[in-house]
Amino acid sequence: MIEMLNMDCMEYMAGLPDKAFDLAIVDPPYNIVSQQKRGIGSRIDATGKMNDWNNIKPTKEYFKELFRVSKNQIIWGANNFTLPESEYFIVWDKMQSVENFASAEYAWTNCKQPALVFRYSIHLEMSSRKVDGGKIHPTQKPVALYKWLLSRYAKPGDRILDTHGGSGSICIACHDLGYDLTWMELDEDYYKAACKRYQNHAAQCNLFDQKTIEKTEQGTLF
Repeated sequence: MIEMLNMDCMEYMAGLPDKAFDLAIVDPPYNIVSQQKRGIGSRIDATGKMNDWNNIKPTKEYFKELFRVSKNQIIWGANNFTLPESEYFIVWDKMQSVENFASAEYAWTNCKQPALVFRYSIHLEMSSRKVDGGKIHPTQKPVALYKWLLSRYAKPGDRILDTHGGSGSICIACHDLGYDLTWMELDEDYYKAACKRYQNHAAQCNLFDQKTIEKTEQGTLF
């Protein structure tokens, strides 16, 4: 089940019991000063509006609640936050060929696995967006990244939480791999765009599955 909510994550988590989710995979805004100076955090985005998505950094209360409601966590942009010590971490190597853009992103985790690196070209991701409905969020991450994370850090039957949903890439990954996900996005425009993106993907999957069923049934008849 993929549950997509348009609400404040703090309000949602306040009503949860302890350890309600097995794994939280989150990508909060970083409030990066260098990006603010270049206007990245307040530019007109893919929804066609001016949005200060990067200017609100999570509070200590947010992380306290996140750790309370989930057993394990993967937190992107961890180099911008103050988090507990952990010998475990994850790196997305973007294989970036443009020197004035970040070549990698770093995630903190308490999942007890040796540090891992996911190598996936940002240029390949940009090409895949043309097929996948385009870029709908400034920090949109690849579906392939979330599938890689789930295949290594989640167990069958795990409940997944994403408090800062953005583009909805994790929704597609959880749908394809069969994980129950609760996903939320506070911004209404991003929420609607992500829902449309996920619904289009789910509809295409259902159409493909139906064609496979029909072909199998025809084969049994003959």
